[in-house]
Amino acid sequence: MYGRDDGEWDRLAEAGETFLIERARLRRTTSYTELNAVLQSRTGLPGFDFGVQSGRSAMGHLLGLIVERNFPRTGLMISALVIYLDGNDAGSGFYKLAADRGLLTPNPSKQQREAFWVGQLNRLYSHYSPQGRAAR
Repeated sequence: MYGRDDGEWDRLAEAGETFLIERARLRRTTSYTELNAVLQSRTGLPGFDFGVQSGRSAMGHLLGLIVERNFPRTGLMISALVIYLDGNDAGSGFYKLAADRGLLTPNPSKQQREAFWVGQLNRLYSHYSPQGRAAR
């Protein structure tokens, strides 16, 4: 899919999840651009070309894979940590995945999207905080 084999997707998903957990522990978001650079550095695989739709779609696919890996352990959408460069919320794919998973109503209002996203961020920060880890 998107010119990558299953092994590459597994490597990217593992590296991406690890990086997003690191960000959550720091109580920080990241950008698609930063995530892309970290994935290239940690895996040695080519990055995603955001200048073309297929590159943007491939990153969305990867974030879906990362959520699939992480959600069973946390009940949270770790992709909430990824925002547009100079942005202040998640991308449209995040909200679509949340609706597909039944976590958010279809066609949510801007206020519903924002409340859901902020809730996910806060719960991720809490889950991955030193106190949260000690409690598990």
